[in-house]
Amino acid sequence: MTRDMTSTQTRCSPAYDTVRLYGLGDLLREQRRSRPQRVAVVDAHHRFTFAQLDARVNRLVNVLRTHGVGENDRLLWLGQNSFRVMEVLLAAAKLGALLCPANWRMTAAEVTASIEDFQPKVVFWQEAEIGEAYRATRASWMDQHHWIQHDAEAGEPGGYETLLAAASDADADLQIDSEKPVLAIYTAAFDGRPNAALLSHTALLLQGMINVQGQEIHESSAYLVSGPMFHVGVLMGTLATFLAGGRCVFVPRVDAKQLLDLVVAERITHGFLTLPTVEQMRALNRDGAYDVSSLFPTPDMRDWKLPMVMPVTAPLMKTFGGYGQTEIGGLSVLTWMGGSAAGRPAPFLQIMIADEDGKEVPPNQVGEICARGPLVMCGYLHRDEENARRTRHGWHRTNDLGLRKDDGSLVFVGPRTTMIKTGLENVYPAEVEACLKRHPAVADACVIGVPDPTWSQNVKAIVLKRPGHDASEQELIDHCRERIASYKKPKSVSFADSLPRNAMGQIDRAAADALHGGGNYPKVG
Repeated sequence: MTRDMTSTQTRCSPAYDTVRLYGLGDLLREQRRSRPQRVAVVDAHHRFTFAQLDARVNRLVNVLRTHGVGENDRLLWLGQNSFRVMEVLLAAAKLGALLCPANWRMTAAEVTASIEDFQPKVVFWQEAEIGEAYRATRASWMDQHHWIQHDAEAGEPGGYETLLAAASDADADLQIDSEKPVLAIYTAAFDGRPNAALLSHTALLLQGMINVQGQEIHESSAYLVSGPMFHVGVLMGTLATFLAGGRCVFVPRVDAKQLLDLVVAERITHGFLTLPTVEQMRALNRDGAYDVSSLFPTPDMRDWKLPMVMPVTAPLMKTFGGYGQTEIGGLSVLTWMGGSAAGRPAPFLQIMIADEDGKEVPPNQVGEICARGPLVMCGYLHRDEENARRTRHGWHRTNDLGLRKDDGSLVFVGPRTTMIKTGLENVYPAEVEACLKRHPAVADACVIGVPDPTWSQNVKAIVLKRPGHDASEQELIDHCRERIASYKKPKSVSFADSLPRNAMGQIDRAAADALHGGGNYPKVG
């Protein structure tokens, strides 16, 4: 019997268009039904189950609607880590809005630039430790009722908790397209200014599932959210734990003793810890006073006195390593997917190594890493020209170089535009150079990374002075500290009579490294 293909549906029935929608807000709704009494978030004295979290998020949704927030509007978080970042993200998800958790170490000038670029409808801000940096911006930029202090005391007029207490917990139950962006992460300052990469509901959900498997997270897991939540690497583990029904434990910033106390009190199983922090924690626990066995249940990791080689990862990652960037959902080429070097792409992602014309190159030949699939971002906010350039051949061009080995696994060679890695932070030379050139004494500058035994690299500037002007090393460092985040400023400045250039007149960064001690740039494989 021959099947009549003319009657076959070529797409879903329109009646099912809304039935099939599933975003981050829907995940929270299902967690409320499936795990109503399991603890979802812990933050100091705050402890909420999934049912309580969903009710709080509904209240926040209704607060935001009274502030005029609707689909496609933007929310900005100007604060340290908090369970409320999760609440705002989930409220944005239920509204069809977009959240950006900004780097809380930004200067006032950078805050103003971010607000002008992002154009948020509501800003959530923090008074403790960092409020002073936002006062001038708050006073001059937008109506005060669109600024909500998240750490205000309960009962304080206009504060986060006061607004929630007065709102309804009824779920608006809006139908939101899961392909819409819900999270913005500023990154990729390749042209001298950061750019907001937009990640969809689908990308975050899929990345969560990948990390559930890769980090062996389940509903009994407790994830220590100690890394900064403006990093997609921290959010990967946080969202994976939320997806699996586990418990996320938040701290505003890193403090080794506090982290050890929480490991013991909450029986932490996973976390995002940098190597310097691990060393500080190990030093505090020399006498074994803290029981950290929950963190490292495998025999070779149970005793923190043993060498520990994992630089940055949750402790239960099967085999840490790979390649990723914010624009492709974080770590998405994984060693545990098999092969050698950086591993192979996660499901839901294609990787092609391409030449300048967008054609795939043979194995063992270096080209640009290009990606396709639902993990890829929705583009950069307000960067139409850059979006067109990045997708000009039908793939997302990462600006990173790599190659395929004969077994098909990927090797990350390095950034096309040099990036400096200092601790967890990415520093783009163009951004620091642009800041230096705003000083009247600077005619030109080249910023390089120099090796550092603790932080991998430090930022160094080579400066050409403008004739008739003078400036000291400290003056230029202070100039940058006042205008960009402190970790981006040069730690040292060398003055030169010229900068090495190639045949096209561009600065020869490799030659600058050789002349001025640069090296140890991020590289895998």
